[in-house]
Amino acid sequence: MKIALALEKFSKHSGGAESYAVDLAQALVANGWEVHLFGYEWDGNPPSALFHQLKRPPFYMTASMKLLHFAFQHRSMVKNGTYDVIVGFGSTIFMNVYQSHGGAHKLSSRRKLYAIRNPALRFFKKIVMLLSPKYHVRSWIESAPFRSKTLPRIVAISDMVKNDISEVFGTDRSQIEVIYNGIDGARFKKKTCCSETTSLRQSLGFDDHILFLFMSYDFRKKGVRFLIEAASKLRHASSNKFGVVVVGGTPSPSLSRLVSKLDLDGIVVFPGSTKTPQISYNACDVFVLPTFYDACSLVVFEAMSSGLPVITSACNGASGVIEHGIDGFVIHDPADSSEICDYMLALLNRDTLSIMSEKAMMKSVRYSLEENHSQMMRVFAQAAVERTGA
Repeated sequence: MKIALALEKFSKHSGGAESYAVDLAQALVANGWEVHLFGYEWDGNPPSALFHQLKRPPFYMTASMKLLHFAFQHRSMVKNGTYDVIVGFGSTIFMNVYQSHGGAHKLSSRRKLYAIRNPALRFFKKIVMLLSPKYHVRSWIESAPFRSKTLPRIVAISDMVKNDISEVFGTDRSQIEVIYNGIDGARFKKKTCCSETTSLRQSLGFDDHILFLFMSYDFRKKGVRFLIEAASKLRHASSNKFGVVVVGGTPSPSLSRLVSKLDLDGIVVFPGSTKTPQISYNACDVFVLPTFYDACSLVVFEAMSSGLPVITSACNGASGVIEHGIDGFVIHDPADSSEICDYMLALLNRDTLSIMSEKAMMKSVRYSLEENHSQMMRVFAQAAVERTGA
């Protein structure tokens, strides 16, 4: 069968959606599908896929016009084709399977604003957002499958996204299937004793400390400021040795000042970005991501597979796989540093940490790439029958 996937860029070394699409394409090829990729760029994987390069928009186009340029160009290229399945990831307007990796844009955009602590600035940003043509164009493109006479197969990557889609577009929940993200379990495994992890801990200034790991480039949206504030409270609540390892970008001057102001130098460290996240997972003990919005963060699954209990917020779709108090903790409000501190304090108990670590690893087995791809191919086969009757 012939399947068409569309993204601006197909690359294993780009964002989460782009990397996922390449993995999915490889699985489809391995299972005998004829895979067609539509986009601006392709890294050559999988080699047997057929790449259809879209023309880039003229430089003078606005951001909103560029979004429309991609969506309409894609529609003209696939509409009259002989594809059994046409997959949309949120940037196209013609499809028979829809899988959004960004959640419902209207809700996600507004939730991200709560990462801004200053109410006046938050209100100003909201007004700017609502006046932005890009915001409304993206929302219009995203609503395309729900305006269609025949509703495409709708796949949500988390229960949270399912609820959001139902709320925003009025779609019956029974018409939305949830297929959670999956990860390569062979790549992310718990290794407590190896030279790389020991070397990393020592280079950061830690020995037998319990280390809390944060991993993201978007410090504000993912709530790193509130994690730092929680670390300050934890320092006063316990005499146990701990550290907070913030992997990602370089801290802003305001974050650096906050660390110094709270006397957390040497406790909160910023080692920078990494191309080997598994070493960071293996060197640390707990993963913390108090995010203000994530449709379904893959790092949660990677951390659990590596034996790290996860503390994340209810604003993260991946929190739907966590059993609160069993294999992790779910924060109600990502801005509540006291709640974050309470869960960090619980995991300073090494017996609790050991039990929850084991439970996290056991849970992660359910969320493999193989299982995800198998479920997606089942959806594709059903969509193909509905489209062609074959």
